[in-house]
Amino acid sequence: METDPIDAAFSRSPSLHPSSAGASSPSSETALSSAVFNPQQDAKGRPWWKGVMCYQVWPMSFKDSNGDGIGDIKGIISKLDYLKDLGIDCIWVSPTYKSPMKDWGYDISDYEDILDQFGTLQDMEKLIEEVHVRGMRILMDLVITHTSDKHQWFLESRKSKDNPKADWYMWGDKRPDHVIGEHKIEEPSNWRAAFGGSAWTWAPEREQYFIHLFLESQPDLNWDNADMRAAVYDSAIKFWLDRGVDGFRLDTANRFCKDLSYPDIDPPAVPGKWQPGSKHYINGPKMHPWLKEIREKIDRDAPDKDIMIVGELPLTPYEELLRYVKPQEKELSMVFDFDMVKLGNNDNPDEYAKHEVCNYMDNDPSYTLPGLKTAIAKVQNLITDTNAWGTVFMENHDQPRSIARYATPESRHWREAGKLLCLLQTTLSGTEFLYQGQEIGMLNMPISWGSSEFKDPDAHIYIGDYVELNRERDPFAHDNAIRGVFKVGRDNSRTPVQWSSEANAGFTGSNPPWMKVNDNYDWLNVEAQKQDPNSIWLFWKDRIAMRKHYRELFMFGTFATYDYENTHTFTYTKMAEDGQTALVILNFSNDELPLNTVQRHLLGHTYRLIASNVAEPGDKLRPWEGRVYIVRDALEQDEAGTPRMVKDVQDRLAVYGGFF
Repeated sequence: METDPIDAAFSRSPSLHPSSAGASSPSSETALSSAVFNPQQDAKGRPWWKGVMCYQVWPMSFKDSNGDGIGDIKGIISKLDYLKDLGIDCIWVSPTYKSPMKDWGYDISDYEDILDQFGTLQDMEKLIEEVHVRGMRILMDLVITHTSDKHQWFLESRKSKDNPKADWYMWGDKRPDHVIGEHKIEEPSNWRAAFGGSAWTWAPEREQYFIHLFLESQPDLNWDNADMRAAVYDSAIKFWLDRGVDGFRLDTANRFCKDLSYPDIDPPAVPGKWQPGSKHYINGPKMHPWLKEIREKIDRDAPDKDIMIVGELPLTPYEELLRYVKPQEKELSMVFDFDMVKLGNNDNPDEYAKHEVCNYMDNDPSYTLPGLKTAIAKVQNLITDTNAWGTVFMENHDQPRSIARYATPESRHWREAGKLLCLLQTTLSGTEFLYQGQEIGMLNMPISWGSSEFKDPDAHIYIGDYVELNRERDPFAHDNAIRGVFKVGRDNSRTPVQWSSEANAGFTGSNPPWMKVNDNYDWLNVEAQKQDPNSIWLFWKDRIAMRKHYRELFMFGTFATYDYENTHTFTYTKMAEDGQTALVILNFSNDELPLNTVQRHLLGHTYRLIASNVAEPGDKLRPWEGRVYIVRDALEQDEAGTPRMVKDVQDRLAVYGGFF
């Protein structure tokens, strides 16, 4: 293998420097700090949001600045330089709005103010300013499928059937004596809420039910009401555009439109009284006109900014996905597709059963590696085959930590597995999102804590409902429900960020944090990893720099995966427009494996290794080892001087086709 001096400017890969894996490189810092900040486009005229590295901040658990045990806005400001140093270009801030916090901020009672525990409106304006001073961007969480039941709009709506906001929410009448099977159902339908139970709650003031697809404290807005849509835009969007935000993450972006006839699920699809009704409220026909209306208003009110909107789109097939993100549609900038995070859930269409996603014994994951390849290929092909755009992510505030979810729960492979997932993320096309703590390989809650530590209302509802449905056939229903939450519950990603080995992991002062800090903070923390040349943190920093250096290849390149049915290794190529090609080989197993026939053919004769998660890669792949190669002869020029792939490389890649 040949080496290339250009790598010294961006990478400290152990494959290039085995004697000092992870040692500092001054030229790397110079290259990053001297980058030119372009407000709207890159050198090729692409929108800024296609080429950024994003980082999600879940404020309650990020950093506490005042010692009350709760993360806050000033805490975020104090860590902006840390994020900039890591290579982050854009931060997504989860909700800090006024809220009763029944669903930890996703139940908003005032879009135009900040909850006291997080700070003030002036603090948020300061955060926006400080982000921009550093040449970074900021996204706000946009939660407009529902509000809190304490929002003034809902308080007025529920008073009567004839007040000015009576139809701003979705109401339905009682059905006396209505029966489906053995169940009496007086509610307008037998739809189940995402967290379990009925999607309807009775309001005695109106003598009607209101619909809530999540908690009963989160009533759904009626998007068929034009006055409501105008008010939502002014309060939740324009208010923040006027304060300089660069974009929004649109929560549950495909659930605005419901079938207003509220049809029952009959016959029932699953055991129990309440039924998954997602086909009646996901990707409804008016979703696209309403999103176009939002985009038109944003472009009108922020004509000099390309405002980014990333939408959360679960349960959306490929062709429908395109309708949301094709530029000519003028709706969303990009999507969070959920096929990967829902792997292993037996195609259950609702969030309710997500705790069974990782229902595995010992160390065997509940999904197959070919399934992971298919989920990734869906988004990669969205980018390759169209001019639409997607995202790359493995963690967020609603998912468990990625190492145990997609790799292995075995502590002996923690470091290699964390780095392997980093290699996967940083070599896929799309806008990348890193979640707080992921950069140091933070882990799920230890099961030794017990269910008393659960903070998520979803977890408690799930346990109760699971026991009720399964008590007769499963004598261990309660214990199994708790085990399920520990595997994939949302609390796993919400423990405080582990900044140091000090008390409370440096997240807060001496007062107890709002949620218990993971017991492993004494050795798993940012401070320790910044001093460790072999740390996951430094590996992430280097790979982010590598991704930016090879932006045409890794951010925008064409994806193809080979040896698709292989259940141990993930082998794929990335190809830039000029023909430059990277080969990525990832061992998703506890086994030591020789390079197989496909991998050897793809390597061919001339290549160089630019990244690996082991110090001295050899003839065999170690457990959870990953490698990234550049195929050098892919850059030969044709007669006109245009770089192209030479024929022997084309032939080698064609032998195994590629799964697109």
